[in-house]
Amino acid sequence: MKYVDEYRDGKLARGVAAAIARDSDPARNYALMEFCGGHTHAISRYGLEDLLPGNVRMVHGPGCPVCVLPVGRIDMALQLAAKPNVTLCCYGDLMRVPGSRGNSLLRAKAAGADIRMVYSTLDALVIAEAEPSRDVVFFAIGFETTTPPTALSIRLALKRDLGNFSVFCNHVLTPSAIERILACDSDGVRIDGFVGPAHVSTVIGTAPFRRFAQDFAKPVVVAGFEPLDVMQAILMLIRQVNDGRHEVENQYIRAVTEHGNRIAQAEVADIFELRENFEWRGLGQLPDSALRLKDAYAGFDAERRFALDDISASDNPACECGAILRGVKRPAECRLFGTVCTPETPMGSCMVSSEGACAAHWSYGRFRDHARRKTA
Repeated sequence: MKYVDEYRDGKLARGVAAAIARDSDPARNYALMEFCGGHTHAISRYGLEDLLPGNVRMVHGPGCPVCVLPVGRIDMALQLAAKPNVTLCCYGDLMRVPGSRGNSLLRAKAAGADIRMVYSTLDALVIAEAEPSRDVVFFAIGFETTTPPTALSIRLALKRDLGNFSVFCNHVLTPSAIERILACDSDGVRIDGFVGPAHVSTVIGTAPFRRFAQDFAKPVVVAGFEPLDVMQAILMLIRQVNDGRHEVENQYIRAVTEHGNRIAQAEVADIFELRENFEWRGLGQLPDSALRLKDAYAGFDAERRFALDDISASDNPACECGAILRGVKRPAECRLFGTVCTPETPMGSCMVSSEGACAAHWSYGRFRDHARRKTA
């Protein structure tokens, strides 16, 4: 396939791996965080860690929007779905995320709630048009990548006079999470550099990452999701660390520019504003880290329309999802992993989404762990 297979060439990947082994200093250790869950999935799926020297360690980051959604927001969605005449529309991976009492949207649907899986915001609009007697709420979630489509849905709902459509907004901002990780060193997680997010950067560009390079002296390389993209980004980071540089570099030049998609940015800026605070699973309350609808579009804000109060709820105390999202622990270090917690019976959100670190390790990494134990 044009421009996909070319980035999955095993021979080229081994060549980049040889360059990484040659350029990495054996006297030092490198800890590189791949922020995005898509990168975590690629690293696990293609076995990229097996191509790296032992002193180059990849640290999983919080770049999975389903994973970082706090339990309280799931409980709020369950409250919404229980209201009379409400149809809640959401993406498929949200259906199985456990709430504070073990309930989930999938179980609520089985119990009779009108919860429907959709593939896009436009699907929810179609339902609102077709069923004007129902209050259709779209469970909006994601980083900067999925925020423009939500803004577009509100624009279209206004144009079509769909008074029965609203949005339960859970859009969060990538730079705030990166800043939290860098500013909080209490966990003792050392990060030498970041593999920057790909799809997010197509919208916001590479410019927002400059302050991390400048203020925290950490190099950032924005990379695509294919194995050669990730390997090249690792090589670029190692060379920056060796040179004592801390710059923002763009490996994903075929899709990402310095300033991103200005049309999408303008659309988002018109519809949304910053929340003062928003809770992230594993990271706590982060200021200016999430979006809400502006007052001009309050009629499409499900939280205001249905007078929802914020719910603060605790994670399952045995689940290590929060520590995994901060890079403190690896999936296999959670005592629930692979026992009571599997994709069929997830105890935490990291095992639900395909971008979650636990789900990626379940699908690919655990087999390599088993192979290593057998050969040890």
